Amino acid sequence: MGKLFGTDGVRGIANSHPMTPEIAMRLGKAAAEVFTSDKKRPEALIGKDTRLSGYMIESALVAGLTSMGCDVLLVGPMPTPGVAHLTKSFAADVGIVISASHNPAEHNGIKFFGPDGIKLTEQQEEEMERLALSENLQRDHIKGDLIGRAKRIEDARGRYIEYVKGTVNNQSLKGIKLVLDCANGAAYSVAPPIFRELGADVVVLNNKPNGLNINLNCGALHPQQLVEAVRELEANCGIALDGDADRIIMVDETGKILDGDHITAILGLELAAQGRLPTKTIVMTDYTNLGFDELFATKGIKTERVPNGDINVVNKMIKEQHILGGEQSGHIVLGEYVSTGDGTLVGLHVLGIMKRTGKKLSELAAQLKPYPQQIINVQVREKIPFERLPKVTEALKDASHALKGKGRHLVRYSGTEMKCRVMVEAKEKQLVVHWADKIASAIKEEIGA
Repeated sequence: MGKLFGTDGVRGIANSHPMTPEIAMRLGKAAAEVFTSDKKRPEALIGKDTRLSGYMIESALVAGLTSMGCDVLLVGPMPTPGVAHLTKSFAADVGIVISASHNPAEHNGIKFFGPDGIKLTEQQEEEMERLALSENLQRDHIKGDLIGRAKRIEDARGRYIEYVKGTVNNQSLKGIKLVLDCANGAAYSVAPPIFRELGADVVVLNNKPNGLNINLNCGALHPQQLVEAVRELEANCGIALDGDADRIIMVDETGKILDGDHITAILGLELAAQGRLPTKTIVMTDYTNLGFDELFATKGIKTERVPNGDINVVNKMIKEQHILGGEQSGHIVLGEYVSTGDGTLVGLHVLGIMKRTGKKLSELAAQLKPYPQQIINVQVREKIPFERLPKVTEALKDASHALKGKGRHLVRYSGTEMKCRVMVEAKEKQLVVHWADKIASAIKEEIGA
């Protein structure tokens, strides 16, 4: 059947391998086996985003879990970080999110959290995959009242809303006008009340999901609509979430887009000023701008870099007890409160800083002075190692020579899409544009779709 798990759970086009009801049921069975606890029967908690295929995948997972004697708690549409939080809150043995995050509506995915609200280790994924693809995953003795039950948790939405508000001690946001883009995704019914109940004047965009419009020309990956709304409404700022609301992009009052580097910098500077960075370290990925490192070096704060992927950020934070980490894409982890990226919570904390300091978002963001950087996503037909592509190898070698001491480049294949990401960064914009285009052109020539 081929490998199931990728860089962030199991992903694919819904109703095509591996995102089929058959595989989902097998994964449900495997989860029940892996996360069986000392309790009489294990318990799983399932949340999802707003994709039409979520109903199909949810039903199949429930069938697999209950057939193994596992009870299931269903929370319906819920941000990924909300599922992680509720998994701990309900002392469930496993949390499951049905979502393909920022991908188009025809995609879907399944990712798992352990009882601690943290994504699975590679070893756990390998064990689940082995069991899911095994022909021996049967529990014929589970009959009668040993079969698991499934029930909906009616107040799950309210529980998450109150938890997030509590992380800022219910600080008033009166006087702040916010435009909030929910991407027609999982946060459509939870993010607006969080900001409104704390007194912000909230204008909501894209909170009418129909199963097919998630991430469609909106949200964190397509913030232009948000930019226009912030300017037109003369709002103090804008927040764009993605389909499962684990990432955030912000827009300042002038309409300028702020990525995860800027947002993490705002949070990091505030935490440092309050003496709340005990390890004096922030965890970022290889894509984070070198200007970030320079800014925090002046404050005596170290930037620790890990390979791209929010799970790498989280693992490093847990291992070395750091409390702040993030990605340029907008996955930002405030480790004092959550174990994964949470766009809504992060946005709330940035608004709290604006309120406490009386500063505009543009003023707070201006503290970070990034190097010119360009990222080009090249659609590819296959993922051939770069060393086997002569023209790409030559372009990378030439770029390394030209950028030595002046900047850097990073080239990698996406873990979830048929794309190659080319990033070039340097103090001189001319160098950035030239070498990003040259590397991307070489990739298109040899393996472009």
